[in-house]
Amino acid sequence: MMEKLTTSVVLLAVLSWAAGCAESRTAAPGSPAQQDANVKESLKAAARQELAVALVDRDSLLRMHAVEAVKDALGTAGQNQILLALNDSQPPVRFAAIMAAGELRLQEAMPTLRRMLVQDNDPHIQLAVIFAMHRLGDVRHSVGLEQALRSPDPEVRADTALALGRLAEKTAVRILRPVLKDPAVATRLQAAEALWRLGDEEGLKYLVAAALSGHPAQKMFALLALAGPRNHAVIEHVRAGLDSEYLEVSLVAARSLGMLGSDEAYTLAANTTRSAEWRQRHLAAMALGAIGRPDAQDILAPLLKDPEGDVRLAAAAAILQLR
Repeated sequence: MMEKLTTSVVLLAVLSWAAGCAESRTAAPGSPAQQDANVKESLKAAARQELAVALVDRDSLLRMHAVEAVKDALGTAGQNQILLALNDSQPPVRFAAIMAAGELRLQEAMPTLRRMLVQDNDPHIQLAVIFAMHRLGDVRHSVGLEQALRSPDPEVRADTALALGRLAEKTAVRILRPVLKDPAVATRLQAAEALWRLGDEEGLKYLVAAALSGHPAQKMFALLALAGPRNHAVIEHVRAGLDSEYLEVSLVAARSLGMLGSDEAYTLAANTTRSAEWRQRHLAAMALGAIGRPDAQDILAPLLKDPEGDVRLAAAAAILQLR
């Protein structure tokens, strides 16, 4: 029987929903032919409704995931929902909304961002606001990101590395490379992802090593991070993850391959949507969304009624990513 990951390891490895949005998808040579099917409008409507429900759920973690799913699945069409989430009572939700506003360059967020810069003292919120304002053209406070990399809080340092990677400013390589020696492994991994997003080979080397390590959570993070820039040069490193003894790692490899335009792990993901383990159903739905085949719609549809909110949300986001 396949050994299962502990709850804490799996939750750590679910990672940011942002990594799951495939920018382009093409079937891999020799892969099963896609069905010639359009995604049903009624199913899309049900998926959008599920996103709306998750955005007001009592669980702040689910609301945070919903903001990230709206960004990935709807883009600027989800602007109003993201702007509303800027005023959420919980910092993690506000953080996700600020990052989304910055990544999507939602100019309408600027007044709220300026207010938050003055009034919200949460360090995670501060660095996210600086990131978003930089993306929107106000770079007066951007030096604060370099300062945040020296925070005594490893989570602040990790979030800062995340933000620097998404700024797409090559000048950040200089300040990110030393973070590869950070005492916190999560911070080192986030710095490596940021560096690889910026095209730096040191980040790539670190992620390849992590993908080969014996720690499942690190493998899952590394696989998604390798695929993030959609550079096909890493596809063999990602493909190797399919052979993991952990199904969860293989599902993340399937998702990462989808991000690289390959549907070779479609059957694995499709079959796992029927797993008795909700975390596996969750990862399978995310993989199918990244793969993007429209014939996955009938497989994903039942998951919109899954008893677990994160599974329903992953299915909704995946349905809206099918093309």
